[in-house]
Amino acid sequence: MKSAMVAVSSSQVYFAWNDLSRVQKQGDMSPEPVSKHSLRSSNFPTDFLWGAATAAYQVEGAWNEGGRGPSIWDTFSHTPGKTFNGDTGDDAVDHYHRFKEDVALMSEMGVDAYRFSISWSRLIPEGTGPINPEGVVFYRSLCSELVDAGIIPNATLYHWDLPQALQDRSGWLNEDSVEWFAEYAAVAKKQLGDLVQMWSTLNEPWCSAFLGHSAGEHAPGVTNSGSSFVAAHHLMLAHHAAIRALRDTESRDDDQLGIVLNLIPAWPENDIPEDRAAASGVDAVQNRLFLDAVFDGTYPEEVIGYMKRYGVEDRIDLDRLAEALEPIDYIGVNYYNINHIEHVSGADPMPPWPGPEEAGLATPSGELTEMGWGVEPVGLTWMLERLATEYPGIPLLIMENGAAYPDAVASDGTVDDPKRVEYLRRHIAAIHDARDRGVPVQGYFVWSLLDNFEWSHGYSKLFGIVHVDRTTMKRTMKTSGHWYREFLAS
Repeated sequence: MKSAMVAVSSSQVYFAWNDLSRVQKQGDMSPEPVSKHSLRSSNFPTDFLWGAATAAYQVEGAWNEGGRGPSIWDTFSHTPGKTFNGDTGDDAVDHYHRFKEDVALMSEMGVDAYRFSISWSRLIPEGTGPINPEGVVFYRSLCSELVDAGIIPNATLYHWDLPQALQDRSGWLNEDSVEWFAEYAAVAKKQLGDLVQMWSTLNEPWCSAFLGHSAGEHAPGVTNSGSSFVAAHHLMLAHHAAIRALRDTESRDDDQLGIVLNLIPAWPENDIPEDRAAASGVDAVQNRLFLDAVFDGTYPEEVIGYMKRYGVEDRIDLDRLAEALEPIDYIGVNYYNINHIEHVSGADPMPPWPGPEEAGLATPSGELTEMGWGVEPVGLTWMLERLATEYPGIPLLIMENGAAYPDAVASDGTVDDPKRVEYLRRHIAAIHDARDRGVPVQGYFVWSLLDNFEWSHGYSKLFGIVHVDRTTMKRTMKTSGHWYREFLAS
């Protein structure tokens, strides 16, 4: 999977890709290129990586066991009004105690790899300083169980659960967070590097920065637009520092180091200059900010303008970002939906995308998931082609893809979820189409293995291909789980 990285400035390519988006929306390109024949895993190369994904706070539980320190999500979810029904991840789905059962489920499904995240505060309770030996034992036990089952461990260092002790020191708004994260990366690699070769630094830093520091919908619940850009900058510096730390610690020739971004197409709702301008602004904050920082060590001009508008340019050291630049071995892509953007006269910037003015989200036509997201697999093919054009040669892996639907448990205990089956089938078909067009997609991880704690939505939104009874924690493979198993066996 190693490859040379060649970067092209995304800000110069974006509108050409929006031309393609409009063609696709108008139906001149087939959104279901392989729907007329039976899709099988054998349609993909034998070394294509098939997996399932979870995240620590969403599944582990055992929030105050095994020497774990509190995280910002413990604090946030325990704050009244922050999550649906006051739900927390205190117990989550008890993966901490039931990981052997969960690995056995994955083995039964036939997956090649399991993407999980490490709880920073379980490994280093205060964020820096002493290592928690019980945390090391847990993650080594999990990884050993995976290896023994023939499943590749795929570890993410940060899936939003910053140690609360570090948040008390201003968290990602403190420039020292770069060094904290690099120290943590080195510790994780030293303790687990003999078992784990696939590492991602950050998961969806857009969420950490903008949902966590502008919209306030995620921990730590800050609502300050300028702060969100400062957090994003420190996250990008931390990514590069962590790549360097991972590469320098217990280095192995087969190490694969990358980052995972939620790259959401921002398509103009109508083919008019105003909608195109609004979509470009949202794309700059959602996608190009992170892509340019990862691959070029810089930010789009629009984003630099937003930083100046919010008065934080003196906290954004562009020279330091350029000097920090580290190459990566792959880019992880999380895909769920398309953002349809329209011009809204006089509208203030939307909190999740601070900066772009007079921009609004349009409701997509057609089927929606429980999250209110459109089911549009063509956007996945589009985004993959965009990445292959802007960053030729970099391997791509779909690290998350799935859908929330209202599942019902039948009287016989089964869970039939045909909409999720169709969602997965159509998106895997979209990946097949991208590969047919020469895009180097090398893996797919379904989100999620288990029904779990869905952040501010609590347990009201279910993405799992395995149902978890909230009272007994009993696992039941849904129809989608059986479908995935049969697909992988095809």
